[in-house]
Amino acid sequence: MAACGRVRLFLLIVSVSFCVCRSAGDKIPNGNANPLPNRQPHPAVAQYPAAGNAGPGAAVSQSRRAAGWKLAEEEACREDLTRLCPKHTWNNNLAVLECLQDRKEDTEIAPACNHLLWNYKFNLTTDPKFESVAVEVCKTTIPEIKECAEEERGKGYLVSCLVDHRGNITEYQCHQYITKMTTIIYSDYRLICGFMDKCREDINALRCGSINTGEKDIHSQGEVIACLEKGLVNEAEEQSQRYVIKDECKKAILRVAELSSDDFHLDRYLYFSCRDDRERFCENTQAGEGRVYKCLFNHKFEEAMSEKCRDALTTRQKLIAQDYKVSYSLAKACKADLRKYRCNMDTNLPRAREARLSYLLLCLESAVHRGRTVSGECQGEMLDYRRMLMEDFSLSPEIVLHCRGEIESHCSGLHRKGRTLHCLMRVGRGDKGVVDDLCQRSLQTLIQEADPGSDYRIDRALNEACESVIQTACKHIRSGDPMILSCLMEHLYTEKMVEDCEHRLLELQYFISRDWKLDPILYRKCQGDAARLCHTHSWNETSEMMPPGAVFSCLYRHAYRTEEQGRRRGSEETESLFLSRDCKVEVQRILHQRALDVKLDPDLQKRCMTDLGKWCSEKTDPGQELECLQDHLEDLGQDCRDVVGNLTELESEDIQIEALLIRACEPVIQSHCHEVADNQIDSGDLMECLIQNKHQKEMNEKCAVGVTHFQLVQMKDFRFSYKFKMACKEDVLKLCPNIKKKVDVVICLSTTVRNDTLQDAKEQRVALKCRKQLRVEELEMSEDIRLEPELYDACKQDISRLCPNVAFGNAQVIECLKDNKKQLTQVCHQKIFKLQEFEMMDPELDYQLMRVCKQMIKRFCTESDAKSMLQCLKQNKNSELMDPKCKQMITKRQITQNTDYRLNPVLRKACKADIPKFCQNILNKASDGNELEGQVIACLKLKYADQRLSMDCEDQIRVILQESALDYRLDPQLQMHCTEEISRLCAEEAAAQEQTGQVEECLKVNLLKIKHDSCKKEVLNILKESKADIFVDPVLHTACALDIKHHCAAILPGRGRQMSCLMEALGDKRVRLQPECKKRLQDRIDMWSYAAKVAPAEGFSDLAMQVMISPSKNYILFMIALCVCVLFMVGLLCGRITKRVTRELKDR
Repeated sequence: MAACGRVRLFLLIVSVSFCVCRSAGDKIPNGNANPLPNRQPHPAVAQYPAAGNAGPGAAVSQSRRAAGWKLAEEEACREDLTRLCPKHTWNNNLAVLECLQDRKEDTEIAPACNHLLWNYKFNLTTDPKFESVAVEVCKTTIPEIKECAEEERGKGYLVSCLVDHRGNITEYQCHQYITKMTTIIYSDYRLICGFMDKCREDINALRCGSINTGEKDIHSQGEVIACLEKGLVNEAEEQSQRYVIKDECKKAILRVAELSSDDFHLDRYLYFSCRDDRERFCENTQAGEGRVYKCLFNHKFEEAMSEKCRDALTTRQKLIAQDYKVSYSLAKACKADLRKYRCNMDTNLPRAREARLSYLLLCLESAVHRGRTVSGECQGEMLDYRRMLMEDFSLSPEIVLHCRGEIESHCSGLHRKGRTLHCLMRVGRGDKGVVDDLCQRSLQTLIQEADPGSDYRIDRALNEACESVIQTACKHIRSGDPMILSCLMEHLYTEKMVEDCEHRLLELQYFISRDWKLDPILYRKCQGDAARLCHTHSWNETSEMMPPGAVFSCLYRHAYRTEEQGRRRGSEETESLFLSRDCKVEVQRILHQRALDVKLDPDLQKRCMTDLGKWCSEKTDPGQELECLQDHLEDLGQDCRDVVGNLTELESEDIQIEALLIRACEPVIQSHCHEVADNQIDSGDLMECLIQNKHQKEMNEKCAVGVTHFQLVQMKDFRFSYKFKMACKEDVLKLCPNIKKKVDVVICLSTTVRNDTLQDAKEQRVALKCRKQLRVEELEMSEDIRLEPELYDACKQDISRLCPNVAFGNAQVIECLKDNKKQLTQVCHQKIFKLQEFEMMDPELDYQLMRVCKQMIKRFCTESDAKSMLQCLKQNKNSELMDPKCKQMITKRQITQNTDYRLNPVLRKACKADIPKFCQNILNKASDGNELEGQVIACLKLKYADQRLSMDCEDQIRVILQESALDYRLDPQLQMHCTEEISRLCAEEAAAQEQTGQVEECLKVNLLKIKHDSCKKEVLNILKESKADIFVDPVLHTACALDIKHHCAAILPGRGRQMSCLMEALGDKRVRLQPECKKRLQDRIDMWSYAAKVAPAEGFSDLAMQVMISPSKNYILFMIALCVCVLFMVGLLCGRITKRVTRELKDR
C-alpha cells in the first residue's frame, strides 16, 4: 500500500496515548506517561524544540518530559486551558487537545497555544515506534483484516490501514481507540498523509487558505478542506470551468470525506458550522455510523436551521452524490448488495462513474425491479438518499448546470422541500414556458435516479400536497406502495382531489410517462413481454433502437393486436405475438391515466405541439385538448393526425381508456352496461351499450356529451368504430376502396345492400356480419343530425333559423326540420327528402318513430320485419290499445308518405307500371329531392275512380283513399288547396282531436259555399272517388254498414259494386234501408248530380260510371240499347244496298 494513500502515524501516536489510558498492563490515566517499556522520553517532548524553537515550550526541562509531559503544565496554554476546559481533563493530554480543538467558534485561544498544539500533533506523526502499541491493542483484529496483516511494519502503514478498515473492526478496545483518535487528524488537513502534497497547487489556485504554519489557527484548517470540497462540487455545476482540480487531489478530498463519514466530529467545518443545530435538532442522536449526519439532513430545510449549517450539509450531500462512500451508513448497508449485483465491477465505466450515488441507486434499483433481493437496511438507506435527491435539486450537478436559466426565470426563491424541482418539472410540462432539451434530459435522469414512482414518499412535495387525498381516497393501500400513485391518478379531477396535489401529481406523472420503467408495477408485469417483443435491455440500460418512450408504444400495439392480425391464437408462433394477461391489464391502466391529460402521452404531445397551440390553446379543462384535436382531425399535420387517429382507434376498441368519460357514465354503466363493463376484453361493446342507453334516465349531461362526441369523432374515419371496422374491413376494401369517412363508407355499403336487395341478387355482396353491424351503425347515426355530416352541413343555417332552441340528440333536430320542411332552403330540403326516402324504405332508421312507438311495436308488430314496421303500425293505428303519442307519430309519417309516392315504397312497388302509364306528365316535371305534393297519388286516385288501375295498385290506392277520407291531412292536394276554406267553413271539425272524416263531410255539405275553384275541384274529385268505393266515404259507410251487410253481403267491394247495390236498393220500394243510410245516400245523389253539372264527365269511363250510379240507370241503358239497335238496322240496310250496286258493276 502506498505510503501517502492513507492516514499515517499521527493516528498511531494518538492511539497510543488513548490505548495506554486503557491498557491493562501499563495504565496511565492521564495519558502523559511514556508507554514504551524502556521508558524513553515522550516523542512529543523530545522533538518539540526542533519543531518549534520559538515556542514557549522550549524551556520545558527534558527530565519533566521524560517523567510525563503534560500539555496542561505548559505556560502557553495554561490560561486557555483554565478558561475553556474542565479540571478533570487536565491530566490527559488527549482530553486537553480535544477540548481546545472543539471549543466554540467565537472563542479564541492564544497563537502560542495554537502553535504548541500543532507541533505536539505534528511530532506525534513522525515516530513509528508506537506501531507496536497498535499491534498490541489490535492483536486479534489485524489477522482478520488481510490487507492490514500484509502491511510492512515499521513505516506507520499499519494504523493507516486500520483506519481504512475501521468499519470491519469488531474488537471493542481496538475500535474505540481508533475511532476516538481519528478525530484529531481532521482538525488539520496538513496532518493527513499526502494531502498537502497532492492538493498544494489546488489550495493556492482556489485560494482556500495558507499552508504555512501559524498563518491559520486550528479552527480555520477545516475551512481549507471545506473550500476544496466546494470547489469540487462547483466544478461539476459550472459550464465554463475556470479551474479543474487535479484528479489526485479529487481522490484525496473524497477520501477525507469518506473517512469522516461515520462521525460528524471528523468533518471539522461541518462540525463547527452545525454545532448549535446539532444541539437543537439532534441532541439525543448518538454520534457514530453517520447518524448525526442523517439527522441533520432530515432537518436541513427546517426554518430554525442556520444557513451556514444548511450550506455545509448541502456540500456534504453533493460529495455523497459524487461518491456514495462519503455516506457511511449507505456504504455499510449496501456493501454486500453492491458486491452481490456487481455494481462496482463494470470495467467499461471509469471508476468515478461507478462511485457516483446515481450509479449505485440505478444499479440496485434495477435489481429490485427485476425481483432480486436487496437487504431491507440497504433499501432503507436508498430511500433516504432518493428522497434527498428529490428534496434538493442542487444535489444534481446536471440540473444546476443545464437548468440555471429556467431556475432564474421561473423558479427562483423555491429552493426548499423539492419546490424548485417541481417548478422545473412544471416548466418541463410546458405549463410555464419552454424548457431547454438538456434541462429536460437532466430532469428525466434525476427522476430515474430517485425513482419516486416506486414510493410516493420519496417526493416530499407530492407527499405533503397529497396527504389528505391519500388519507381519504387511498387509505386502503399500504403506505409506500407503488399503487398509491395509481390511486391518486384514478381520483384526478374528482371531488376528493385537491388542487395542489393535482399539480404535483401531473408534474411527476409527466416524467414517469416518458419512461415505462419508472412505473414499477408496469415494469414488473411487463419486463418479460418487453424483452420478448420490444427487445429491451435491463432496467438501468437504454437502447437507441428502442428508447424508453417507444417501449410503451410497442407494448400497447401488442396489447391490442387483434385476432385477425394475429390470425389464430394457440400456436406457439402466434401466441408469442401477444402480451401476457397481467401485462395487458397494466397497459390498459396506463392508457386510462394518459387519457386524463394529453401531456401524459409523450408521442402525442411531441407530434401535436404545433396543432395544440394552433387549434386548442383555449381548451384547458380536463380532457378537452384531446377532444379538440379529434374535432380538428382533418386540419392537423400528418404526424399529429396519425397519432391522434391511432389513439382514437384504440379508444374505439377499449373506451375505458377514456377515464373521464367512464367516470361520468358510471350511473348508466351500473344500471344498464355492467355486464359488458366487467368483461376483460371490451372490443367496443361498452360504447355500443352507452349509445343504446343514451337517453335513459340515469344518463347525465356529461356522459351524454362525451358519448355523442365520440360518435361524432367516429364519423371521421370508419377505423374509429372498432366493431364496424372488424366486421366490414374486407367489404370496405373490396366495395368501397379509397373511402375513409365512416358516413361515406356506411352510405356506400348501405347502397350496395339495398341494390342487391332490390335486384333480388342471388348472393349479397356485403357479408352477413358486416350487414348486421351496418344496421347498428345506421341506427346510431339516425339519432343525431350531427352524425350525418353532409346533412348537418347542408342544414346548419336552417337549424339556427328554425330550430334554435331544439336540443341535439333523440333526432329532435331532424324532426324539427321535417316539421318545417316547406320553409327549408333548397339544399337542406333536398337532403331531408332523401333522408325521409331512406327512412320510409327502412322505418327502423326513423329514430323518433322507433322511440315513440317502442312499446306499440312490441305489442302489435313483434313478428314484422324492420322494413314493414310502419305498415304494421298503420294497420293497428285505430286500435283501442294504441298509444296516443304513437298514433300521432304514425299520422305524421302517413302525411309525409302521401306528399310523394317515392316516400311510400309499398305503393311505389305496387304501382310501378301504373305511375308511368297514367302520370308521366307529372313525372316529367318532377325533380330529385322535391316532393310532388301528392300529385302522383291524386292522379292514381282519379284512375282508381275510373277503374283503370292494376289490382295491386288499386288495393294500395284504396287504402290511401280510406285513410285520407278519415283524416283530411293525409290528402296533401286537399290540404294545399282548401286550407282557407277549411278554416272558414269547417274550423270546428278541423280542430277535433280525433279525425273521423268530419272535415271532408263538411266540405261536401258546403260544396256550394266553396269559393276557390281549386278547392271545389278537389272536393268534386273526392265525390267522384267515393262513387267507386263506399269504403272511401267513411261517413256513408258507417251509416250504411248494416244495410250493406243485409243487402249487399254477396257483392265484392271495389269498382263501385257495393255502391251500385245500395243505389238499386234505394230505388227498390220493396227494400227498406236504415233512415240514416237512406238520408246519406240521397245527399250523395244530390252531390253527384251537382258534380255532374259543375264537372261533366271527362271521358267515357267517367260517363259510364255516372250512368251506372244514376237513379235513371235503366232508362238510360234502354235508350242506349235502342240507339245501338237502330244503328245496327241502319247498318244492315246500307250494307245490302252497297252490295247490290257492287255486283251490278261487276256484271257490266
